[in-house]
Amino acid sequence: MRLNTVQLSRMDITDPFWKQYTDLVEDVIIPYQWDIMNDNVPGVESSHCLENFKIAAGLKKGQFYGAVFQDTDVAKWLEAVGYSLAEKKNEKLEKLADDAIDVIVQAQQEDGYLDTYFIIKEPSQRWRNLCEGHELYSAGHMIEAAVAYYEGTGKRKLLDSMIRLADLICRTFGPEEGQNHGYPGHQEIELALVRLYRVTQDKKYLEQAKYFLDIRGAGKNYFLEERKQENFKRIFPEFEDYDPAYSQSHEPVREQKTAEGHAVRAVYMYSAMADVAEEYQDKELMEACVALWENITQKRMYITGGIGSSGFLERFTTDYDLPNDSNYSETCASIGMALFSLRMANITRNSRYAELMEQELYNNILAGIAQDGKSFFYVNPLEIKPRQCMSHTSRAHVKARRQKWFGVACCPPNIARTLASLGQYIYGVDGADIYTHLYIGNQTYIPVNNDVVKITMDSMFPWEGNIKVKVQGVKEKVRLHFRIPSYAENFRLYCDGKEQELTVSKGYACVEICRDSELSIQFDMPVEFLHADPRVSADVGKVAIKRGPIVYCLEEVDNGAELQCIYLSGKAAQKKKSTYFSECLELELQGRRLIPRNGELYSSAGLTYEDAVVRAIPYAYWNNRGEGEMLVWIHEMIGN
Repeated sequence: MRLNTVQLSRMDITDPFWKQYTDLVEDVIIPYQWDIMNDNVPGVESSHCLENFKIAAGLKKGQFYGAVFQDTDVAKWLEAVGYSLAEKKNEKLEKLADDAIDVIVQAQQEDGYLDTYFIIKEPSQRWRNLCEGHELYSAGHMIEAAVAYYEGTGKRKLLDSMIRLADLICRTFGPEEGQNHGYPGHQEIELALVRLYRVTQDKKYLEQAKYFLDIRGAGKNYFLEERKQENFKRIFPEFEDYDPAYSQSHEPVREQKTAEGHAVRAVYMYSAMADVAEEYQDKELMEACVALWENITQKRMYITGGIGSSGFLERFTTDYDLPNDSNYSETCASIGMALFSLRMANITRNSRYAELMEQELYNNILAGIAQDGKSFFYVNPLEIKPRQCMSHTSRAHVKARRQKWFGVACCPPNIARTLASLGQYIYGVDGADIYTHLYIGNQTYIPVNNDVVKITMDSMFPWEGNIKVKVQGVKEKVRLHFRIPSYAENFRLYCDGKEQELTVSKGYACVEICRDSELSIQFDMPVEFLHADPRVSADVGKVAIKRGPIVYCLEEVDNGAELQCIYLSGKAAQKKKSTYFSECLELELQGRRLIPRNGELYSSAGLTYEDAVVRAIPYAYWNNRGEGEMLVWIHEMIGN
């Protein structure tokens, strides 16, 4: 049986590291994104997404504007609001959301259909271009928003509206004669339908999710056949020469062993596969999930958790193809990988999945947002020279500074909903078994059998490996399982001052308590100097610095320009408290700098070095002090 996440209404995150971001959700990020969606921020490309709903509802006259999936910006914003309201009530914010929901419900068609692009612009093309139309993708995000808002507020208006949409989808798609035998071009509806099933207990939604997975890649490719229909209209010109692997429809999902195609589509689908595999106890489907997770993490993922290395079509390429200065590593893809890993952690109770979602959260995901909450990265490189990020080149997609918004703005509201739902990643619960996946400070009330146990976790993680846990309200035996990170040395567990002999299963140390107790977890986190597999050609002869879950990088503001000329000459690192970033440990290292020559571009003359002090900061914090060079993989000095 899978572990359950804790309801956000029962949790208060107090963690010093994360609270600086989670507080921004309510105070800055959600209001800022509301203004963006209402086109009230000067100098930012128009969003128009709320205007689209008003036009579709007949409240205004006008034309559809934006991407075919523009509705999802509103959906993810509403989902973030639902999570935020679950943790803390805010009447003003709730009123904004309720007003938006009123417009959305008015825009919904009589049969339950909802998609402003097709309502306004192409009403005759409903369900006719599943490959490119994103109708099921948009529906999925709307359903997820409805579930989150219902769970956060208890209000059913959006939920009932999305049940009507889900019912339409169940009637429209299926194996029967007269039904559409297609599946989504961009996966998302599958995991949304599982969420809807879990909140309504109506099994048809679970069965529909399973149908979409079962039919995908079976027989003739639906998307290639779809384009043969009369009056087919293409939406994306780049799909002219369509590769089914791009949408993971090249073979049945249970036969897929390598991560292919568009990275976000892939990990959203893998998340749904894990859900369905658990619900149906489908061993073959779960084996596919394990194989795909392994392929990504062992051969196709950056040290920061970034996935999808190609800037063309935002996709996976081949094993070990991980360039640093032209990679894509979309923020949304890392969010999807964290969602996939969360499911795998709760299903398998294996700590390696929880450790991967920790890696995503502390690095690639967090790099996607500035510390002020008002600018974002869509693409997350591991090496950058701002002057090389030129238009009409292979690095045109790489930005040297975070952007206020994007024409295709999936990442900013996705970050908002992730930060707002951070609590779901911390614990997994099954009866009297409580698993701690992440050491994020919090105060949480967890139902244990017929009682409620209060857990208070205090820590300065990730800077210190010293976590204190107070458990109150214990009336029966409770088993606490604490993840032992792979980077932890000398892991110790104390209960009421007494060191415990470790009982370890799948990377979790277990201790049983029968009364209120105070526990302490202590471990060392040495600085690690990591090398990539030599088949990663971009990283040969280079080293990356990591401490605990934090990957470090060099910035020009600390080390000067031409960061590629820096060589680390030793493996001693001094930890220093940052003078710029609150509660942050920076690293000071010894290195040597290659002195550039003046004159000939190529020369047989020898190389000249000078000693250098090298400063490294957490990768997630880069570009918060102005534009400049950045580097994760650093040359390593060998010999003299």
